[in-house]
Amino acid sequence: MDEEAIPKPGEWPVNPQEDQPILEDRIWIDGCFDFFHHGHAGVLLQARRLGTSLTIGIHSDASILHNKGPTVMSLPERVLAVSANRWSTLPIPYAPYVTSLDWISHYGCKYVVHGDDITSDAGGEDCYRFVKEAGRFKVVKRTPGISTTDLVGRMLEGGKGHFVGSLRKVVKGEESMPRTGKDVQDEKSVVEERLGAYASNETGLEPGVGVFFCEEEGLKEDADKDRNGGGNRECRYRFDEYIKGKPPLPGQRIVYVDGGWDLFSSGHISFLREVVRVEEEKARQVGWSEEYSPWFVVAGIHVDAVINEVKGGNYPIMNVYERSLCVLQCKYISTLILSAPFHPTATYLTSLPYGPLSTVYHGSTTYHPHTSDPYSDAKKLGIFEQIGVHDFQHVNAEQIVGRILERRGDFEERQRRKEGKGVREEEVRRGETTTLGR
Repeated sequence: MDEEAIPKPGEWPVNPQEDQPILEDRIWIDGCFDFFHHGHAGVLLQARRLGTSLTIGIHSDASILHNKGPTVMSLPERVLAVSANRWSTLPIPYAPYVTSLDWISHYGCKYVVHGDDITSDAGGEDCYRFVKEAGRFKVVKRTPGISTTDLVGRMLEGGKGHFVGSLRKVVKGEESMPRTGKDVQDEKSVVEERLGAYASNETGLEPGVGVFFCEEEGLKEDADKDRNGGGNRECRYRFDEYIKGKPPLPGQRIVYVDGGWDLFSSGHISFLREVVRVEEEKARQVGWSEEYSPWFVVAGIHVDAVINEVKGGNYPIMNVYERSLCVLQCKYISTLILSAPFHPTATYLTSLPYGPLSTVYHGSTTYHPHTSDPYSDAKKLGIFEQIGVHDFQHVNAEQIVGRILERRGDFEERQRRKEGKGVREEEVRRGETTTLGR
């Protein structure tokens, strides 16, 4: 569609087709949202807290190519990522790159929110100039230390300087985060605040997702004997509640998923959406009638060292803190288990918070060098279920890195263009003297 034209009734990309009343608490935000990360989520959270609904405009591949450079993720993938965000109310694809008063007014939004940086179009002009002139622009803090440009840089450079040794030690003030240069206690406060914020519910103001740290406590002897007469030995686990969330409601089935969740992409989101769809179909078949959802998804996330041991290279591209924030912001997640084991043993699965599991779900892993089956214990317990074909099942961190490397020259040029635009945009930002603090 022509993003410069004002659509007529019946031509708007998403309903409603008729102009809506403009409401003070209906917020608009827009962007590229290229491989959606926790920096994007942080801006959405702040925007959501300014109103009661959040309409999100998503630019097309063509408009981004013209104004910024090539995208890594396609428009359908980017729309899926925004739709899965807990604070998103209405995603709007094909939103114009230069924010239009006609578009935001059509969807009934009084204000546009953006981070405290300047975004310019291909001609070097501020993309928000029209809404600023109309007094309908609000500024929130940009999440420091993360951007699509940063992540592309990690892929092209191949270093491991972003890895986190122990997130548990970071939140205890015993270890620093990489590349920040901040005092350990200052970092502890920032990490604690951000994890707590991203664990909030759909309003962004109240508790939502619970967070636990998993700790190995040592070995236990199994009463069963193996064929050689020796006792089976495996770790015991302790789960320390770090952020108090909402517990399961009566009748909800508790299910478990785990992984590295690196670059938290369309493949992960499509898998989680399918888990929820399967659970809702099971509930429908038994006559579920409650107003709340029938599922409670517990997600385990592996530490950086475990993922690197399995995949090598400089994987994970996102460290465990960044990946945790990406998982926390997803509306399909009910509880997060940090430092989850790569092989979820029977002891681990039967000692998880909130009681017995109904199902352990996993997809068809396309990259798996291990000969042993990590889900052998779940299968022995009779609770394993593999999710079949789903949208974007082929998309994972390796595939995304492959997209970058295939077009390395294009993305290196995009990086150079971004650096040049960044200098000009910073000059504009410093020169602004409006009441918006620009």
